[in-house]
Amino acid sequence: MPGPSPLRAWWAQRPPAAGAAVMATGILSVGLHLTDHETLSRIALALAGAAWIALAADFAVRLLRDRPRWVAEAETPGALTAVAATTVLGTRLSALGWQALAEALLALSALLWPVLIVLVVGYWKRRMPGAVFLACVATQGLAVLGATLAAAESTAWLAHTALVLFWLGLVLYGIALALFDLRQVTAGAGDHWVAGGAMAISALAGAKLIAADSARLYLWNVDDNDVLRAVTVALLVLDLAWYAVLLVAEALRRRPRYDVRRWATVFPMGMTSAATLSVAAALDVSWLRTPGQVLLWIAVAAWLAVAAGAAASARAALTSLATTAPR
Repeated sequence: MPGPSPLRAWWAQRPPAAGAAVMATGILSVGLHLTDHETLSRIALALAGAAWIALAADFAVRLLRDRPRWVAEAETPGALTAVAATTVLGTRLSALGWQALAEALLALSALLWPVLIVLVVGYWKRRMPGAVFLACVATQGLAVLGATLAAAESTAWLAHTALVLFWLGLVLYGIALALFDLRQVTAGAGDHWVAGGAMAISALAGAKLIAADSARLYLWNVDDNDVLRAVTVALLVLDLAWYAVLLVAEALRRRPRYDVRRWATVFPMGMTSAATLSVAAALDVSWLRTPGQVLLWIAVAAWLAVAAGAAASARAALTSLATTAPR
């Protein structure tokens, strides 16, 4: 009996961390939208949406047909890319005015989050790779999407829930930082950048919470608003500091070889841009738009480089599998 096709065999080898490709592409769509490059933004959204559908279908098939493998993969930090990718996609869809679909994605990610966070955190240990910060990223992703929908739908309880998730995400970041192996900064295969990306999405969540307030909702009093602004600015500054450190480390210890975890490098780059642009708008700091735009095009260049590496890697793997497949 012939074995599976090379394409199916290659897809079956996909690690959970592949969801970072959807996160990276989705956040680029958000950034391009914020800088009024709508056509490019929608192209990126279409790519992210198609990849999300493929990964979601695979997620469901494994859950129903291969439960042991699903559980084994769900216990790895990369599993949380499922939640983060869903919230990033939902945030962009909300900006298009597709609130019902964005709400459905929020509900789905909210159902997945407690299951995956318990499984993943239960296997935390010392000297973890950068993927340990995905617990913060997934939690702040819920905060971002919740605050975005709260503003779009004028729903106060959603904003207050997002605020709780925002603070919880910061607690998870602190724990993850204590477990993170700092040697990964110079030796990591790409996911070490999530140390900065988690800080970036936290700043974005803060900006979204500030922007969600209005005379109609009156979410935060003066003291609450001042604290949110101060924390959001501090998070953005820390994120930019992480960005500089990680960029210098890349220059000193070059790692040009493609690895699927390089998508977890592109995501923080794009997220830093989106956070900078969103903080500029929420706090009315217009001069921040210029560095935000520069960071966006750096992220686009990184996306193109990683996409080229992914295509070459896939082509080589498919050729190898086709050669060795039984006939």
